Amino acid sequence: QVQLVESGGGLVQAGGSLRLSCAASGCNYFSCYFMAWFRQAPGKERETVARINWSGGNTWYADPVKGRFTISRDNAKSTVTLQMNSLKPEDTAVYYCASGLRVGAPKYWGQGTQVTVSS
Repeated sequence: QVQLVESGGGLVQAGGSLRLSCAASGCNYFSCYFMAWFRQAPGKERETVARINWSGGNTWYADPVKGRFTISRDNAKSTVTLQMNSLKPEDTAVYYCASGLRVGAPKYWGQGTQVTVSS
């Protein structure tokens, strides 16, 4: 069974940076072929922020975060990281780590970590 545990959230001023980490246990090629970060702000639908494939050679970013966020993974350490720079108040949300075999259909989810960006 895959377990995903996020860390690194917190309160930061606009323009600042945060680094989110997701520790994945029980991962293999099929359960964690792709890993992704989602976020959900109050009153809004959950949205995909970024995702990365098994080798790390293929990444995708939502338009609002392109050029500011970077996703990476270390399969040897079973971790995926989201480096968030130039944060904006609209980045405030609960951020979730997810994994699965098929893009768009994550099977495993973390519990989420709160990111709050003050103006």
